[in-house]
Amino acid sequence: MQTVSISLNSIDKVKSFVNEISKYDFDFDLISGRYVIDAKSIMGIFSLDLSKPIQLNIHDEEGTSNVMDVLAPYIVE
Repeated sequence: MQTVSISLNSIDKVKSFVNEISKYDFDFDLISGRYVIDAKSIMGIFSLDLSKPIQLNIHDEEGTSNVMDVLAPYIVE
């Protein structure tokens, strides 16, 4: 499992983020405070506080995918 911080501070970013990660078979979780939601759920994402960065857990068992390239526009340091 990998964890990165991402920013989804606009509706367009949320839509493109969900469209991109939905192409992968493994799971993604978003963590904001004490809430953990499925990152492939648009409604779940909009229930979070999107004004600050959110933790994204990537459950890629093989670690061989190019998901980090896809996530690059959303990752914050």
